Amino acid sequence: MPARSEVKLQLSVGEVARRSGVAVSTIHFYEAKGLIAGERNAGNQRRYPREVLRRIAIIKVAQRAGIPLAAIQEALSEVPAGRTPTLDDWHRLSSRWKAMLEGRIADLTQLRDQLESCIGCGCLSLQECPLRNPADALGQAGQGAVLLRRS
Repeated sequence: MPARSEVKLQLSVGEVARRSGVAVSTIHFYEAKGLIAGERNAGNQRRYPREVLRRIAIIKVAQRAGIPLAAIQEALSEVPAGRTPTLDDWHRLSSRWKAMLEGRIADLTQLRDQLESCIGCGCLSLQECPLRNPADALGQAGQGAVLLRRS
């Protein structure tokens, strides 16, 4: 029988869901994607170390910022399993994501600024539409709805 202090360190999937504010299905999804890890106990029930709560908090913040799950998984793989992510870990992860977000913000700002040049037409069939056809690159691919053929 495990020591009392050892039992306290392990949480059921329901406890993790309640304490982290995410659904049980989300916890299973995160585990399937390699974002968190748990183990089965002798009764074949999933148990998670307490540090999984910090990992889930990091995942939720990153998702809210629009970071793709693959990038979150890659970043969390650098934090040793079984160790609660530290402030230093957070600074390293968030600085990487900040650069990604700054690039995305720049792209969206450019899109927003170029949107006005097409809004009057609406058909996006201009020879030099800065949004869909910069420098008439699609004209080289032939006539018609060439974008639809790529899908």
